[in-house]
Amino acid sequence: MGKALRPRPAHLADKLLQIRSALSLSQSEMLRRLGFDESISRDYISAYELGKREPPLPVLLEYARAAGVPMELLVDDALDLPDAFGGSVKRKKTGPREKRRQKG
Repeated sequence: MGKALRPRPAHLADKLLQIRSALSLSQSEMLRRLGFDESISRDYISAYELGKREPPLPVLLEYARAAGVPMELLVDDALDLPDAFGGSVKRKKTGPREKRRQKG
């Protein structure tokens, strides 16, 4: 078994910051909103938004729920968050899966 790192979403940190900013919450308030204020530190929110740490799946799920968007929008770099939460999904680029669908 190799020790290769798994791929990380390149835009995740920006999306997390975008969600917190759109909700007009401080990092501490975001932590409370996510329901993790007793289990993780505010410093983790900062690290997530700076791309220094990747949040665990339960934290990502709560970010998605707080924004009212599917979790896929957070982790798929080909998708942008909607301008207003609860809006439609905008595709940035055509990925390999969509190219196969178009051909076949």
